[in-house]
Amino acid sequence: MKVGEPGERHKESFRSAGLAAAAGGVTTMVTRADTDPAIDTPEVLSFALRRAEEVSPVRIAPMAALTKGREGREMTEIGFLSDAGAVAFSDGDHVVTDTKVFSRALTYAKSLGALVMGHVQEPVLSRGAAATSGKFSSLYGIPAVSPMAERMGLERDLALIEMTRAAYHIDQITTRAALPVLARGREAGLDITAGVSIHHLTLNEFDISGYRTFFKVKPPLRAEEDRLAMVEAVVAGQIDVICSMHTPQDEESKRLPFEAAASGAVGLETLLPAALRLWHAGHITLPKLFAALSLNPARRLGLSGGRLETGAPADLVLFDPDTPYVLDRETLQSKSKNTPFDGQRMQGRVLGTWVGGSRVFAR
Repeated sequence: MKVGEPGERHKESFRSAGLAAAAGGVTTMVTRADTDPAIDTPEVLSFALRRAEEVSPVRIAPMAALTKGREGREMTEIGFLSDAGAVAFSDGDHVVTDTKVFSRALTYAKSLGALVMGHVQEPVLSRGAAATSGKFSSLYGIPAVSPMAERMGLERDLALIEMTRAAYHIDQITTRAALPVLARGREAGLDITAGVSIHHLTLNEFDISGYRTFFKVKPPLRAEEDRLAMVEAVVAGQIDVICSMHTPQDEESKRLPFEAAASGAVGLETLLPAALRLWHAGHITLPKLFAALSLNPARRLGLSGGRLETGAPADLVLFDPDTPYVLDRETLQSKSKNTPFDGQRMQGRVLGTWVGGSRVFAR
């Protein structure tokens, strides 16, 4: 998830993100490094950790940039950043196109036992795309990208992982075409895991009809067949993690023509009720759902939470899975209100959230 500090505090602060997380039953936020400036030095990382400790009611587990300025030219000081508290390294949606730089960073991360997280989209094919290619995007005249761009990006990255043997997490798998590649990587014994955003599990390409920019995300929403394949992959354990991909954008960034509007949607407060759609539809059990939402990411990032056992932190959420309501985006705790679920009927609501045994949210 993204927090706007430093650089874009008007979109989201650690305080507003923390309040949104608590209201959504999220007890630990794993934050991205795509801030301004990027979190690419121990000093910037220390600032983020201090700010979060001062104002956020929930925990923060920060990622740091893999390359300086997220520019893909020179790797960051992975060792120092790990010592400062970084749980993983990623340039976010900036793909490192220089394979020599990327392979060196992976080799260095491997030597330090650091986890690298990547965005698997072929960057040239994906440039300027705002939808998934097909009849629907052609009808709407929206610049689009083939789902094969994801497969191509994944093929490249896994070849480098095979070469370096680094630990690697794929931030989002969103297409059927990528699943066989992911399966081959696992069969080869590579240290890989994969995630998918809640938006790609519950929405599809038809939701952008009417050029509704709150549905513009990255990668773009996919065909219904791809969405169902992602749900099946989560159930089967092919995809390990369901993430919010919380990306706050202000009104000025979204109130633009679809092609020009910023990508991203807020997701902290809607993560649980949106995920419960899969349970209500009979696709997944609650234990399997919470493994993907909590246990698996905690294990992959080396966090102590995400589980109910002796000695684990008392980070808890109490929710009613059946409470129905209509979502009003103006009631969200996030500074930005760019949710694709505005006005939609939701089922399932958080009643209370505890962090370290202390209650941080009550409805």
